[in-house]
Amino acid sequence: MQLYCNSLTSYKRLDTLEVKVGDLVIGNHHPIRIQTMTTTDTMDTAATVAQTIRCIEAGAELVRITAPSKKEAENLLAIKKELRRQGYHTPLVADIHFTPNAAEIAARIVEKVRINPGNYVDKKKFETLDYTDSEYQEEIDRIRERFTPLVKICQENGTAMRIGTNHGSLSDRIMSRYGDTPMGMVESAMEFLRIAEDLSYRNIVLSMKASNPQVMVQAYRLLVQTMQQELGHSYPLHLGVTEAGDGEDGRIKSAIGIGTLLEDGVGDTIRVSLTEDPEFELPVCRDIIQRYTNRSTTPEATQTPLIHVPYSPFTYKRRDSEAVENIGAKQVPVVVADYSNATALQPSDLTAIGYTYDEPSDKWNIADAAADYIYTADLVPAFGLPGTLRVVLNADTWNNLAEKDQYLPYYNLQQYLQASKEGQKAKEQFIAINCDNLDTPEIASLLQLATDPQQAAAMVFSASSTGPTAMANVRRFFTLLLEKNITVPVIIHSSSQQETNDQHLIHHATEAGALLLDGFGDGIWLTNPIVDASQYATLNNVAFGILQATRTRISKTEYISCPSCGRTLFDLQETTARIRAVTHHLKGVKIAIMGCIVNGPGEMADADFGYVGSGVGKITLYRGKEIVKKGLNSDVAVDELINLIRDNGMWVEKN
Repeated sequence: MQLYCNSLTSYKRLDTLEVKVGDLVIGNHHPIRIQTMTTTDTMDTAATVAQTIRCIEAGAELVRITAPSKKEAENLLAIKKELRRQGYHTPLVADIHFTPNAAEIAARIVEKVRINPGNYVDKKKFETLDYTDSEYQEEIDRIRERFTPLVKICQENGTAMRIGTNHGSLSDRIMSRYGDTPMGMVESAMEFLRIAEDLSYRNIVLSMKASNPQVMVQAYRLLVQTMQQELGHSYPLHLGVTEAGDGEDGRIKSAIGIGTLLEDGVGDTIRVSLTEDPEFELPVCRDIIQRYTNRSTTPEATQTPLIHVPYSPFTYKRRDSEAVENIGAKQVPVVVADYSNATALQPSDLTAIGYTYDEPSDKWNIADAAADYIYTADLVPAFGLPGTLRVVLNADTWNNLAEKDQYLPYYNLQQYLQASKEGQKAKEQFIAINCDNLDTPEIASLLQLATDPQQAAAMVFSASSTGPTAMANVRRFFTLLLEKNITVPVIIHSSSQQETNDQHLIHHATEAGALLLDGFGDGIWLTNPIVDASQYATLNNVAFGILQATRTRISKTEYISCPSCGRTLFDLQETTARIRAVTHHLKGVKIAIMGCIVNGPGEMADADFGYVGSGVGKITLYRGKEIVKKGLNSDVAVDELINLIRDNGMWVEKN
């Protein structure tokens, strides 16, 4: 195995063990399964059954139900009986956190039990603990003693298990030894997995969830590598970005994390965790996995296989590049807006990409999420543009301009090689690179030119590819640049031929996001078939959303919002909307909105502020992981959150 997957330049599903969840089989090259979780009170049998049926009819192949205590675990039997009576046989999963005895009850009733190794045995107090090796082993023995009864019950009843690590709920013991790291997440799960292996129990799925897609992806990759090295085999993986949020941002964040792994054949079942009704998660799941439903193993036909991987997929390091104007080096990735299908261009057309023209004052208002470049193909704008927006034109059109300095040429590879022979110069020039086949004399000639510092000082590559392995092909181009120490900045050009806006979003988030997570890319350029002018705004929002989700360019407030469930102590969707309405202008501030203490201070991971349910109608506010105010009534808690942000110097008034 090459690091964490079979190949970085072709598609092949990861070989895993086979897990049976009732009559459903997960892993071992079976179809990628989709699932969700109910948001009802588990003690409300009728409501939980009704919502479960809606989820099943929306396509769920597994449905998870929270069981925070013994009484909820016991009521799973009534829920299951009623579903079976109505003819629904979809496997049920019990979600367990702090209560081993609830897990042991549930394992005798439902087809699968999910435990969180961070809080199944350990209690989290945010304490730093020092252990000798023998003391640490005593803690492992304590886990074995508490975990073994559940394993044996699962064996006796044919029940499957998910060992589900969450980034934000690592135990104090793990945090003290490994820190708040992907490796700590992996070790948290491996402690339990080793015990299960010793007991010859293998009906297990694993997950490594985080609200930060970068952490999530690194943890899954490390888990696969660790299982292969230590056990010689891999268990099936349940993929998900926890607390992804709602709307477009939640979908982008989920697609980046889940899609990045699926692109490499890693992942066997997925759940998209949105702060929305669970039925709405399932279409997003389908849009993500349809990219792989009919994708067969692809040969290494058009690319030279990677013998040595010149970067680490387990840690983030942005590729070194030289600055060409505002592109590359340590500068934030730029956004290119594609107006190549426009037949005319007016100042009002730029509102969609963040530029609003005020005619009386003859001034432009520029939004935080304003594109940096606009590609207009052969259309030369007939009006003065804002100074921060640069225009990219096709090279032939650019060559015919009398005033070239205010525009940039866009060459295809053959044009650029010819122009280079003829000595044509531009201060900054975009060069289109088709990465479908990089083993050509033309690519070799370009890379040779790029080793010349004087020539490279004006180059910006625009890397694109088509077909099912487009992301892998562009990644191969980046590895070529690394191998040859070429530091020309690169724009990731993702082109979608999907049918719907949701499918376009998934496509771009997966293909561009996967590369950005590996430290590749000095900008992104998204292209759709433009059917109406609204597409320009949609694409611009998606572009900035991808950069935000990959933490490569922050242009707006970030919300870490858990999906509602039966533990939630307030209306999560309504509250999230209220908080978003009054804080959405706070660029770079991270706000966590958690329905209960289970998804509270630990799950908030790296949020600046937290709004957490601590009782029915009661809210606790956090600064980082520190409690600031407890037991607030929910009708005043949003105002108190604003005051907390203001007291910490991070509040600004809306324009």
